[in-house]
Amino acid sequence: MPGIDECLLDVMRLPGARGAAVVDWTSGLALGTIGDSPNGDHEATAAETAEVARMAAEQPAFASGAPRPPATADGTGVTGTESPVEDVIVTTRAGYHILRFVETDFDSSVFLHLWLDRAEGNLALARIRLGEMAERLVLA
Repeated sequence: MPGIDECLLDVMRLPGARGAAVVDWTSGLALGTIGDSPNGDHEATAAETAEVARMAAEQPAFASGAPRPPATADGTGVTGTESPVEDVIVTTRAGYHILRFVETDFDSSVFLHLWLDRAEGNLALARIRLGEMAERLVLA
């Protein structure tokens, strides 16, 4: 099972990958980065993408129609930071930004951010592979 560095190396093997990061969306901190950053600063990009991830993950509008999580010890089925959102895709004229949420045993507040070149990348393939990588990612 790959850790952050191995996961980021795998992400960069995707066609059109320009840069990637593992980010904690509650703090906005980059846990690991590789490649280029859209604005030249990985830490600033992590903070900015964390805002987008947080906005999507915390909105009840995106939870409609989602399967209900199993009941917790208090019987509510709500564990706080879990989100039914799997990923967020932002498109620009030059590229795609895919934010893939990573489910963890602790607080599930981590996501993978892939910056993909629009001309060279394959959005569908990248989304599928990013999901597979997120499932295998081991955070210690």
